[in-house]
Amino acid sequence: MSFINYSSREINCKIVYYGPGLCGKTTNLQYIYARTNPDAKGKMISLATETERTLFFDFLPLSLGEIRGFKTRFHLYTVPGQVFYDASRKLILKGVDGVVFVADSQIERTEANIESFDNLEHNLYEQGYDLAKIPYVVQYNKRDLPNVAPIAELRDLINPEQVPEFEAVATTGYGVFDTLKAVAKLVLTELKRGR
Repeated sequence: MSFINYSSREINCKIVYYGPGLCGKTTNLQYIYARTNPDAKGKMISLATETERTLFFDFLPLSLGEIRGFKTRFHLYTVPGQVFYDASRKLILKGVDGVVFVADSQIERTEANIESFDNLEHNLYEQGYDLAKIPYVVQYNKRDLPNVAPIAELRDLINPEQVPEFEAVATTGYGVFDTLKAVAKLVLTELKRGR
């Protein structure tokens, strides 16, 4: 859960981008990082595995305002997509404040989306979290490709709670900031409630 730094008067919130391998989690973060004011962001850190990497950076979006006189700093993480890296996924979820589930819209990735979504619920549950009680949004990425599943079909499979959802093309930035703003707003709403 969020961490308060009294000396810098900041509330630190953790948002995790979760989804199957190669769905666009890293591309989302790279796009956000490239377009964030250099004075408002930390260094991007990449932890490489054999086949995939985990990215992390933090930033201070001044446009979101303050909560009780504290600025809000968001720490954005990606998880390795393959279930093979489940231990890493669990570790990255520790202390999560919000989740972006990034789905790969390609029809042939349907099973991978379902497996990853089920894995997210399971890993949160193992750590005492309930996905239904955590701020989260769904992003349907790769909407520019010719072989995409209809949104209604994807929604039935991976958005049973009907949380905010966004179509996206992370390589061009379409939907990337809309997704981030939505999850950040949900996290801030929870903070203001005093959870």
